[in-house]
Amino acid sequence: MADFAALILKHGGNVLNAFQSIWNGLDWSVFSNVLLNVLPALVCITLHELAHGFVAYKLGDPTAKDQGRLTLNPIKHIDIVGLVMMVAVGFGWAKAVPVNMNNFKKPKRDMAITAAAGPVCNILIACVMLLIYGLLYYPISMNFGSWTVTLFDIIFRTAYLSTALAVFNLIPIPPLDGSKVVFSALSEEGYYKLMHYERYGMIILMVLLISNVLDTPLSTAAYFVFDKLFYISKWAFSLVMKFF
Repeated sequence: MADFAALILKHGGNVLNAFQSIWNGLDWSVFSNVLLNVLPALVCITLHELAHGFVAYKLGDPTAKDQGRLTLNPIKHIDIVGLVMMVAVGFGWAKAVPVNMNNFKKPKRDMAITAAAGPVCNILIACVMLLIYGLLYYPISMNFGSWTVTLFDIIFRTAYLSTALAVFNLIPIPPLDGSKVVFSALSEEGYYKLMHYERYGMIILMVLLISNVLDTPLSTAAYFVFDKLFYISKWAFSLVMKFF
């Protein structure tokens, strides 16, 4: 019995040492990077969908409100696959807010306005985050610590992810917002015919994303827009420096 116990302890120790070696060898920066992307992604997605629902409600469609989608609760807006894509590659989507065009006074126009509300909201989020980044950078940099570095990282990531989400959603492929804005210029017959095939757009979109066809143009467009918006941070920083 003693020999058996010694054998178990020996093998248990070997397993423990092996597990410890694997644990110590893990690249924890990957996990921390993912975690730091989750909060910004949730903020960007939640406010994006809330903007759709709120504007639709103001234009006469209470569908989103009736289904509890006019909320800041991110669980109500999350699409798991879209969130993973957002965190992993910077481009993703949320669970679409339900909209009933029949409740609008001018269906095509109001649908276009409702669709545009999401990307516009994301650009505004990016502007606010970059303004905060520029205003706080110098005062807080005087006493940088680990928490302030993390805070600035989250602010910066939120600004970029929000910009990327806006750019992604402006692609004129159904069911993305850009398609509803662009298609509103079509005739009534053409518009409703294209909307009828909207469900196939997601298949096309997924194929394009998986094949990486959209990676380079999306990244280029997102960086271009973000670079222009970053002037807000530069302006805010120069404003603060006048008081020091």
